[in-house]
Amino acid sequence: MVLVGGVLVVAAAPGLVSSFPPEAQDITRRLIPPAWALGGSPEHLLGTDQLGRDLLARIAFGGRVSLLVGGVAVGIAGPIGLLLGLLAGYYGGRTEALVMGLVDVLLATPFILLAIVVAAIIGPGLRNVLIVLSFTGWVVFARIVHSRALSVKASEFIEAARAIGASDVRILHSHVLPHVLGPFIVVAALQVGRMMLAEASLSFLGLGVEASKPTWGMMLGVSRNYILTASWILTFPGLAITLTVLGINLIGDWLRNLVDPRLRGA
Repeated sequence: MVLVGGVLVVAAAPGLVSSFPPEAQDITRRLIPPAWALGGSPEHLLGTDQLGRDLLARIAFGGRVSLLVGGVAVGIAGPIGLLLGLLAGYYGGRTEALVMGLVDVLLATPFILLAIVVAAIIGPGLRNVLIVLSFTGWVVFARIVHSRALSVKASEFIEAARAIGASDVRILHSHVLPHVLGPFIVVAALQVGRMMLAEASLSFLGLGVEASKPTWGMMLGVSRNYILTASWILTFPGLAITLTVLGINLIGDWLRNLVDPRLRGA
C-alpha cells in the first residue's frame, strides 16, 4: 500500500517532485546524469533524457497513463468477464459451451501476442490500448467466476432458493454473486498490474499510447539505444514499473489471504 500509495500521490500531483514540464526540451542539457553521479545536476534529480527533458517529471507524468490504463482496462474487462462467467456457470448447456469455448480459444493464444495483433490492426492510441486490453483481459475473470459459480450452483441453499420460487435473476444476484466476488476482487487487483505490464509492452513496441503522452513503456522503447551510454534513462522507468506492479501484486496477495480463511495467517 505504501508503494502504490506513493505512486498514486506522485501521479496525481507530479509538481511535488519536479517543476519541469514533461515535454520541455533543452538539447543543451541532454543526457545529464542523476544528481548523485559525476556530472549530475541538482536541478534534475534523476537526470535528463536524449532530448534534455527532465526524467523525474516524465516518470511522474507517465505514472498517470500507466495507472489509468491498468485501472480502466480492469474496470471494463472485469464486469464483462464477471457477467459471462456467471451466466456460463449457472445456466450451463449451450451458454457454457459458447462462452467457455471462446475463453479456451483466447487463452490458447499468448496474451501479449494477441494484444499485439489487435493493436497492429486498429492502430496505436490510448483509446485503442484500452480496447485491446479489455478485449483480451476479460477471459481471466470469466474463467475464475465460471469455476466458482459451478461449485456454488450445486449447493443446497441454491436448491432451497429454487424450491421457494426464487427467480434466476434473484438467485444469481443474491446467492451466487456474493460467493464469487471474493476471488473476483483478488483477480482484479492482480490484473491491474498485468494490464500495466501489457501497456508497457505495447508502448515499448510502438503500438501503445501516442508518443506525445509520456508512459513508462514508451520511455523504455525510445531510450533503448542509450542503454550503454546513459543507462539511467531506462533504469528509472523500469524501476517505476517494477515497484508499482510489485506493490499491486502484494496487495492482491493480501486480499487473497483476507477473503480465503484457509490462507489467513499464512
